[in-house]
Amino acid sequence: MSIYEEVEIEDLDYDPVHRVYTYPCPCGDKFRITLEDLWDGEDIAPCPSCTLRIMIIYDEEDLPPLPPDDEDTEDEDNENERGEGLKYSAEEEDDVDNEEKKMEDHLVSNLQKNLTVQ
Repeated sequence: MSIYEEVEIEDLDYDPVHRVYTYPCPCGDKFRITLEDLWDGEDIAPCPSCTLRIMIIYDEEDLPPLPPDDEDTEDEDNENERGEGLKYSAEEEDDVDNEEKKMEDHLVSNLQKNLTVQ
């Protein structure tokens, strides 16, 4: 495993949104390594466009903290906001279907009235 260069972490650019460190590669692309990889002890950043790799020199205490792993919670919250993933009994589903049908009929009626007036 050959390393193109050893680079201090302070010399890399950090994107806090994507939690990725980058460093310019001679090929024109950028070496990339994630914050999570660094916290996992990985210190080699590859270039996705060529075979070059750099070694990152860093101390874990110099790294930004990893955000809490709340992806599962966010997915559940998003599903509930969209109404997906909720469980209804057959009777409740019929009630929901009836309410949706009433709302649809009401909207169609209003739309027809508006089109007639114009």
